[in-house]
Amino acid sequence: MTTEELMTKKVSAISLGCDKNRVDLEHMLGALSDFGFEIISDINEAEILIVNTCAFISSAVEEAIQNIILATKLKSNKCEKVIVTGCLNERYLDDIKKEFPEVDAFVRVKDDDQILKVIFDLYSIEHKDRFKNQGRLLTTPLNYAYLKIADGCNNGCAYCTIPRIRGRYKSVPMEDIVKEAKTLALRGVKELIVVAQDVTRYGEDLYGKIMLVPLLEKLSKIKEIKWIRLHYLYPEMITDELLDFMNDNEKMCKYLDIPLQHIDNKILYDMNRRCDEQQTRDLIQKIKEKYPKFALRTTYIIGFPGETKKQFNKLVQFVQQYPMPNVGFFPYYKEDKTKAYYMKQVPKFIKKRRLKKIYAVQKIVSDSLNKNRIGEIVEAVVDSYDDDNECFILRDQYSSPQVDFVIEVKDKNLELGKFYKVKIVDYNQDVFKGEII
Repeated sequence: MTTEELMTKKVSAISLGCDKNRVDLEHMLGALSDFGFEIISDINEAEILIVNTCAFISSAVEEAIQNIILATKLKSNKCEKVIVTGCLNERYLDDIKKEFPEVDAFVRVKDDDQILKVIFDLYSIEHKDRFKNQGRLLTTPLNYAYLKIADGCNNGCAYCTIPRIRGRYKSVPMEDIVKEAKTLALRGVKELIVVAQDVTRYGEDLYGKIMLVPLLEKLSKIKEIKWIRLHYLYPEMITDELLDFMNDNEKMCKYLDIPLQHIDNKILYDMNRRCDEQQTRDLIQKIKEKYPKFALRTTYIIGFPGETKKQFNKLVQFVQQYPMPNVGFFPYYKEDKTKAYYMKQVPKFIKKRRLKKIYAVQKIVSDSLNKNRIGEIVEAVVDSYDDDNECFILRDQYSSPQVDFVIEVKDKNLELGKFYKVKIVDYNQDVFKGEII
């Protein structure tokens, strides 16, 4: 086969896992697209299929395996080559190689930039060392993009597999981040969602000190960028400097995603979290008093090993005492090679019961907060159109894509990616109803 013949092959991908993983895939697809491959969305028509996996928790591993099985079955159709990338390879490479001999290549995360070389090798075509490419093919609506500023993590939470999968925290050089952001802006991106396992630690490894605010200052000077959003902020690393900068800079979304995970000191200690109960309460109270316009989002782990009924009820009370509109709850997953794996486990039926209870409590909290927003006028961006409900889906600065509450607007004259003044006129069934001003 010649290079020209190879270039006629259609490439598709299955994207799994977090937005940081999505960025890795977008760079791989960008390299392939820039080289001349046709990237298609229909996996059934693909001749080369990439499965970009997640392995953060056991449910993600199961999802990854199911999608690998799906991909290998497609080899009986048009698909010629299946390539598995992402975190599953970092965690269970030897096992999945034995389990899936039908897979043509398993690519380690550090070798993502060699995806072109991998494909040329699969087709036994000679190649030169010319394949490193900084291109990126966005898989999000054009108005927003994720900007990954670091990989890995040093926090060492007792339940987390990320350090073993992705290694220690490694910041991307500031000049590379700004260059990529400017490129995204020129392509029409208006909202940068700055992501890392811990954005608050940015620059510590490269520059010997935290450099998140200087980075945000540079990003906010990009003329075409309208919104900058942060995911994720560790509570012990949130400084007054950062909060003041976010409050004063008009491009910074007044939105804080802070994974708290729990409130009980014993649980926090066993989790190896660095922010205790009083520090957490002080931080949230300060944000609510000094920065009242900020929207808070957090996540909690339910049923961590050793969690008692009393400790769980303490968390329930905290959810009620410090109401936040956007909250996620996750059952603890027992992950091998983590510290928590060897702790006394909470039975599954108890975790399920506690999840049901705390979700019901949070529903009351979020409904109350959201109904109080009726009559508010906000600036919102059009993300998509819902064919089933015949309405446009919009977000304001207090909502992040895919995870938070959206605004439905029944107006046929809106444009995707455009910003509009919207009046919130109702809230029901977990969505806002809006009218264009």
